[in-house]
Amino acid sequence: MFEGQPKGLFALALSNTGERFGYYTMIAVFALFLRANFGLSAGAAGLIYSLFLAFVYLSPIVGGILADKYGYGKMVTLGIVVMLFGYLLLSIPLGGNTFALIFMLAALLLIGVGTGLYKGNVQVMAGNLYDDLKLAGKRDAGFSVFYMAVNIGALFAPTAAVRIKEWAENSLGFSSNDAYHFAFAVACLSMVVSIIIYYTFRYTFRHVEGSVQSSAETASHTAELSLKETKSRIFALCFVFAVVIFFWMSYNQNGLTLTYFADEFTQKTSYGLQSMWFDVVNLVMIIFIVYATFSLFQSKTKRARYIASDVIIFAMAVLIYKYTQANQVIDISAPIFQQFGAFFVVALTPVSLAIFGALAKKDKEPSAPRKIAYGMLVASLAYVVMLIASFGLNTPDQQKLAGDDGTFVSANWLIVNYLIITFAELLLSPMGISFVSKVSPPKYKGLMMGGWFVSTALGNILVSVGGFLWGSYPLWFVWMVFIVFCVISALFMFAMMKRLEKVAE
Repeated sequence: MFEGQPKGLFALALSNTGERFGYYTMIAVFALFLRANFGLSAGAAGLIYSLFLAFVYLSPIVGGILADKYGYGKMVTLGIVVMLFGYLLLSIPLGGNTFALIFMLAALLLIGVGTGLYKGNVQVMAGNLYDDLKLAGKRDAGFSVFYMAVNIGALFAPTAAVRIKEWAENSLGFSSNDAYHFAFAVACLSMVVSIIIYYTFRYTFRHVEGSVQSSAETASHTAELSLKETKSRIFALCFVFAVVIFFWMSYNQNGLTLTYFADEFTQKTSYGLQSMWFDVVNLVMIIFIVYATFSLFQSKTKRARYIASDVIIFAMAVLIYKYTQANQVIDISAPIFQQFGAFFVVALTPVSLAIFGALAKKDKEPSAPRKIAYGMLVASLAYVVMLIASFGLNTPDQQKLAGDDGTFVSANWLIVNYLIITFAELLLSPMGISFVSKVSPPKYKGLMMGGWFVSTALGNILVSVGGFLWGSYPLWFVWMVFIVFCVISALFMFAMMKRLEKVAE
């Protein structure tokens, strides 16, 4: 899966890994912080949460326009610096008064602006690495690798957020509310790591840092596109953008209603084999086993196969040892569930690539638009799991009144939800970014990648729907809303499939 990929891909992916680790460390506890620190209702906290997510993903369209004119590299560097200042402001504990709320909003503004300058343009640069015809066939696999690396940062973020908060409370004596700010401070360090990686390995991707206007090669390709073809491509992209709005509406419930569900309706303790899921070391060992197994069968040298075998034996030994120690009841913190999305992305990426690689050899691999449509259907199944889990449970309002006598379910329901929705994410997100990179008219690459993030932003605005439904409505009704939107979106996608696949050829 890594063979034949440009070196610049790994450098850009690692830089993005650092940035995403900081972002997801913050986002893991953000909704709970809003309710605890400012005393906000579920709906009000959900509105702030979703508007922030929307701004984070809306701002890349401005970042893309600026990068098309002034250069991608310049905007990426500026974005990291702006994000760093935003996280610094957010890490200052000021209490829960009006001034603290305004100060927090200013910090969120800087983080959103910085993300807009950084995130989309890093992905455009990654896509531009494949403009070389020799690498064009590796674009989809390359973006899967890129997406996997980004999720490595997200994998460790929830554990980091929970552990640093607990350390601030128990060892430093900070109040629960003030301790949240230590989790936000971790993001500051992540920005520093990200920019160090970027400039250390810049030589591997310097050739794609420039603006579209500065590239004579791109200009020549632009001239080959007729006005009709340009319009056709932009229409296809805008249609995909409109459909995936409802995926992001559903997927990003992980930081809102799914976190509320983990906090209010999921059993607070775990024991034995199940408890091993909540130790990130165990998850890393599973990832080692998956990748080493693929290496064992794909390596071309005996030395590589021996190394893969040793890794598998080591990882299995660690898991066996950890199982022998899993004889105590552990507490489960709600934010920790957010690690599962990233874990399954990293663990399942080689599986996904192997499946589609085998289909490609038989000339049966689905097109990127068809993968996106399948992803919408799979996402609906993830919420079918939550719907089944929620039958017979209290409403959130009833649960609040019931206290310890409330209705609770096993943590396994949420874990399965994250597993299924990760399959959807692997079908939709990296393939969507690859589709945008491939289909975008060359002189509008930054703008079109910004358009992808606008669709994400609009979906994130709709995330707040879950927050406003969280109260007097039955839980099964909350999940049904997401099921319906995902299924309808998939049907629209299939209806336009021939036109979308023609553009993608």
